[in-house]
Amino acid sequence: MWTPLTGILVGVVAATGLSKGVEAVKHKDSDYKFFDEIIEVKHILDKSYVYDVDDKKLAEGALKGMVEALGDQYTVFVPGSEAGEFTKGLTGEYVGIGASVNTDSGWLTIVSPLEDSPALRAGLMPDDRVLEIDGKTTQHLTVEQCIELLQGTPNTPVVLKVERKNETLDITIIRDRIKTKSIKGFHRDPNDPQKWEYLIDRERRIGYIRMTQFTPGVASELYGALLAMKAEQGLGGLVLDLRFNPGGVLEEAVAIADLFLKEGVIVSTKGRAFEERISRAKAEGTLADFPIIVMLNDQSASASEVLAGALVDNDRAKVLGVRSFGKGSVQGVLKLSQGDGSEIKVTQQAYYLPSGRNITRKDDSLMWGVDPSPGFYVPMEDKDLVEMLTQRRKQELISIQREEAKLESAAPTVPMVDWSNTDTSLEQLKDTQLTSAIRAMQQRIDKGDWAAPGGDAPQLTQTIQADELKKSKQFRERLIREIVRADKRIETLEAGKPVVTAKDLWDDTKDVSGGTMEIKDKDGNVIATLKITGNNVERWLIDADVEKKD
Repeated sequence: MWTPLTGILVGVVAATGLSKGVEAVKHKDSDYKFFDEIIEVKHILDKSYVYDVDDKKLAEGALKGMVEALGDQYTVFVPGSEAGEFTKGLTGEYVGIGASVNTDSGWLTIVSPLEDSPALRAGLMPDDRVLEIDGKTTQHLTVEQCIELLQGTPNTPVVLKVERKNETLDITIIRDRIKTKSIKGFHRDPNDPQKWEYLIDRERRIGYIRMTQFTPGVASELYGALLAMKAEQGLGGLVLDLRFNPGGVLEEAVAIADLFLKEGVIVSTKGRAFEERISRAKAEGTLADFPIIVMLNDQSASASEVLAGALVDNDRAKVLGVRSFGKGSVQGVLKLSQGDGSEIKVTQQAYYLPSGRNITRKDDSLMWGVDPSPGFYVPMEDKDLVEMLTQRRKQELISIQREEAKLESAAPTVPMVDWSNTDTSLEQLKDTQLTSAIRAMQQRIDKGDWAAPGGDAPQLTQTIQADELKKSKQFRERLIREIVRADKRIETLEAGKPVVTAKDLWDDTKDVSGGTMEIKDKDGNVIATLKITGNNVERWLIDADVEKKD
C-alpha cells in the first residue's frame, strides 16, 4: 500500500520496502573499497589544507555530490537543517506564493503557478525565469533555498525579478496560505459563487471539469462534480482539463481512471528494488459510457500523464493539446539512521502506461510523456495563453464582486454574461484549445464521428523536435553569455580593479523590437544596418565591447 505525500513540484510516495534497509545496512567488500579514496582525500585535507576543515560541510558536500552524480533532478539529499522545511513543502502546508518551481540552467524557473494562488494573480507564467527574489539572485541556489526565500508570513510582499522571453519584469506578490481547490468548472455559479458550473453545453450535455492538482481526496471531489451534472445517468461528453496540472497522489489518478474504465491496465510501476505493481480497472462503480477529451499541455506532469495515458491507451478518450511534461517516476523519502535527521528523496520506481511506454523525459529522449491523439495536436500561442489566463482570472474576480453585491443587496456593477449559451461562454473564456475540444465533441455527438481539430502525429513529432532544437540553442546562448560575464568578472578581480555594475543603455520600457541599429566605423561610415528582432538586444550589448555615448 502506497503512502502519498503531496509536494510543491510533484506528489512523492513514501517508501516502505527500503526504509529498514537504511537502518541496518549490510556492508559488502566493494563498499569498503568505494570509500578508500574518500577517506584518503579526507585525510589529505585534514593534514594539508591551508585552513581548518569543517567535517560537517565536507560530509554534506560528499553526500550531495554522490546523489547529484546520478543526474536525476528528482533524487536529492536533504541535510537535517533543511529537513523541516523540506517536509513542509512535501505536505503542501506552507505560506508562500503558490507556484511549482524547478531549476533550469542554474536559475529558478516557474514550472506552473498554482490555481487561485498569489503567483497566478500576480501574473507569473510557466517558464518565467526568476532572476532575483527580493534583490537576491537565484543563480546557483538550490530549489530548497529559493523556496525558503519565497515563503514567509501571510500578507507580506515578495518582489521577483523575472525574465520572460525578451523582457525583464519586476513582479510583486503578496504571500498567502496556499489552500488549493483542485476541481473547477468553466464559470462560477452566479447564484452561489462557492460552486462551479460544469455543463458548458447544456443542450448536448457536454461537461467541463478542470483539475489543478491530484491532491488527497480529489477523486471524491471530481465524483461530486460528475454527480452535479448527473453523470451517473449519462453525459453527451466530458472535457477533462489537465493543463498546468503538475501531478500529485498516484492513487487518486488510479481511482479517477477506474471511474471511466470497466477493465484493463491503468498503470504499472517498476523499480530495481521493487516488484512490478499493476493497477487494473474494475467494473464495479464504472460510470456510463460517454466520449471523453483530455486536455494536456507541456506542464501536465506525473499523475496527469498517468490518467491521460490510461484513458487513451484503453481507447476510452482522446487527448487534445500538446505533448505532456514527461515526469513518470516515483520518489521515496528515506531518513538516514545516522546523523541529524537528514533525508534522501530518491527515485525508486518508474510509471509505465498500459502500452508499456515510460513517460519519463531524459536529456536524450525523443519520446516521453503522453502525445495528443492523431489530429488533436492543438498548440497555443503565448499571446493566446496570456489572454486565456487573464480571462480566467477576470471571471473569478467577477464572481467575487457579485457575491459582495449580493451581500450588500446591491445590483452587480459588472455586466452579466449569458453563460447558458455555449458560443457566448467560449467567446468569453478566450481559450482556443477549449474551443477546439468543444467543437470536436459537438461533432462527435451530432455526427457520430470525431472531427480532427488540429494536426496529426507526424506533424507533432516534427514540431516537437524543432522546438527542442530551438530551446537547446537558446540554452547554449545563455550559457555562453554567462561564461563571458564570469570571465570578465574574473579578469577584473584578478587585475585588482573595482567591479563596475553595468548600467542600462536605454529605458527598459522602450519596445525596440522591429527597430534598426546602425554600425559605423571610426570615421563615421555606416558599415552595417541591423534589424532588431527582439527586446533582448540590450542584455547582449551590455556584455559587448560597447559603451553609451553621451
